[in-house]
Amino acid sequence: MATYTLPELPYDYAALEPVIDPQIIELHHDKHHAAYVKGANDTLEQLEEARDKEAWGAVNGLQKNLAFHLSGHILHSIYWHNMSGDGGGEPLAADGLGDLADALTDSFGSYAGFKSQLTKAAATTQGSGWGVLAYEPLSGRLIVEQVYDHQGNVGQGSVPILVFDAWEHAFYLQYKNQKVDFIEAMWRVVNWQDVAQRYAAAKERADVLLLAP
Repeated sequence: MATYTLPELPYDYAALEPVIDPQIIELHHDKHHAAYVKGANDTLEQLEEARDKEAWGAVNGLQKNLAFHLSGHILHSIYWHNMSGDGGGEPLAADGLGDLADALTDSFGSYAGFKSQLTKAAATTQGSGWGVLAYEPLSGRLIVEQVYDHQGNVGQGSVPILVFDAWEHAFYLQYKNQKVDFIEAMWRVVNWQDVAQRYAAAKERADVLLLAP
C-alpha cells in the first residue's frame, strides 16, 4: 500500500513575497510539512505492528497521532495551492468565478461577511490551528470551520476548499506574535481560481460523500 509523500511546491520560495518571506515558505514546507508526512507514515507502521501483535495498549494515542499528522499533511497540501503571487482581490464573475462568488453570497450574506468570519475564525482558533472554508454536502452550502491542533470543530462530511494556516510556524519569523496581521495579509495571495476548482469538484462529488439520502 502506498505511503504518503511530500508534494512539491507549485512555486518557488520567493513567490509569495512580501506577504510571506521565502525563509518561512522553505521551513514550513521542507521541515514542518515533511514532518507531518513522516509522522503519518510512521503511525501507519506502528498501527500495523499493533495489529500483528494484538497489542492495543497504545491505540488511543496512535489514532490521535494519525489524525494529527494526516490532517496536517492534507491541509498543507491544500494550503500551498490556495496561494499565488498573482492572487488576492475578490472572486468575480468577470474572472470566471461567478459560481463561487454566488455561493459565498448565498452562504454568508455577502463576500464581506464571509471574509470577516473566516478572518476571525482563523485568528481566534484555540492554540494552534486553521481557519477553513469548506463545502458542506448535506446542505450544499459553504461553511467556515476551525481546526485546532489538527482536530477541531469540523462537519464530518465537509470538504476544505480554502485554508488559512494560523500555526505560529506559518508566520512568526516575519509577523512575530501579530497573528491577525498575518491573517489579514493572507487575503492578498488567495488563489481564487484554485478555490473555485475545489468548490466545483466538491459539488460534483456531493452525492457520494455521504450515505444520507
